[in-house]
Amino acid sequence: MAVIEKKIWPEYFDDVASGKKKFELRLNDIEIKEGDTLVLLEWDPKTKQYTGRKTEKRVTYVLTFKTDKLFWPEKEIKEKGLQIISLE
Repeated sequence: MAVIEKKIWPEYFDDVASGKKKFELRLNDIEIKEGDTLVLLEWDPKTKQYTGRKTEKRVTYVLTFKTDKLFWPEKEIKEKGLQIISLE
């Protein structure tokens, strides 16, 4: 099992650390799979520095998709955006 470190912005850090936010939307630029550990390091984009806070979460599911394989017309996606809905 791999341990992968990524930045996370302050406005999302607390919700992930507390368990309220149980998903991450990420660019598919890393090889990550179920069972891996994602270490999220809080990054302040204003100061361009790490804050020193981090949280570790076990990966339970990975969904990878390409934007040309989405279910909705591109025009509607650009107009309305996309949502990720977390279920429990």
